[in-house]
Amino acid sequence: MELLQTLEQLTNWDGRPLVKYDGVWYPLVIRPLLSIQKYFKAKDSDIILTSFPKSGTTWLKALTFSIVNRNDLNISLLTSNNPHELVPFLEFDLYLHQENPDLQHISCPRIFSTHIPFKSLPESIRESECKVIYICRNPLDQFISHLHFFLENTKTNYSRPLFELDEYFGMYCQGIHPFGPICDHMLGYWDGHLENLNKVLFLKYEDLKQDTAFHIKKIAGFLGYPFSVEEEKQGVIEEISRLCSFENLKNLEVNKTGHIGVVKKSSFFRKGEVGDWTNYLTPAMAERFENMMESKFEGSGLMFNI
Repeated sequence: MELLQTLEQLTNWDGRPLVKYDGVWYPLVIRPLLSIQKYFKAKDSDIILTSFPKSGTTWLKALTFSIVNRNDLNISLLTSNNPHELVPFLEFDLYLHQENPDLQHISCPRIFSTHIPFKSLPESIRESECKVIYICRNPLDQFISHLHFFLENTKTNYSRPLFELDEYFGMYCQGIHPFGPICDHMLGYWDGHLENLNKVLFLKYEDLKQDTAFHIKKIAGFLGYPFSVEEEKQGVIEEISRLCSFENLKNLEVNKTGHIGVVKKSSFFRKGEVGDWTNYLTPAMAERFENMMESKFEGSGLMFNI
């Protein structure tokens, strides 16, 4: 509480508080963040799935869980559980109500997820042999996806956000967004990827969408769970792709009703399309963000075609 009183705070466009800590705008997860940094001890066999909110997190969880558990009956759990129930968030699940939860009972390989920026991950993640997979997405599609996610889960009967769309977009361009700025978030994991290609796998949602089978093989090889020739002949890769597809997950009964905390399970599966932002944002808005992104990414080697 003493720390919070010293930090810059504001109300986000959706009416929820944000706190700026170490250059990042966080929702109210500062205490879990500090607990994670202090107590989480990564094992070399751990798998950490990382992302900016609404960038393909649910899909990455489903794919990774299926790849790792494909020789186990546990793969069937994906048909009876939401991916977020199988792969918990560090900050929103495990450390939200416990300062130092006991994670030793979780069977290996343990799969966790987080939206925490690369620079703020606990030392044990960065220094151990555990694997980190990061997925990012066209920021304009992420922006629209987050907008609808809020509207779907708000308890208040809003017919529209608290702010006008252009005002919200202006805040977004300034980096005011949960776990933002988004460009800093992407750059952090991009630099971590370049520093150690065997440690951090950097994925783009659009690439995964374009050639899912190729990236399933890439993820499996990166994690040390490569597909055998026999598995490929049997169509295991295609089956995982089908099982984890947006259409299949959306149509499972387990994802049509119910909640995870206060979030509707169905809200994780809206459209999953590439380029949906064009139905909501003007060309001028896109140009403004693209110019800003190009300036931010200049010299990094990271390119993003929106």
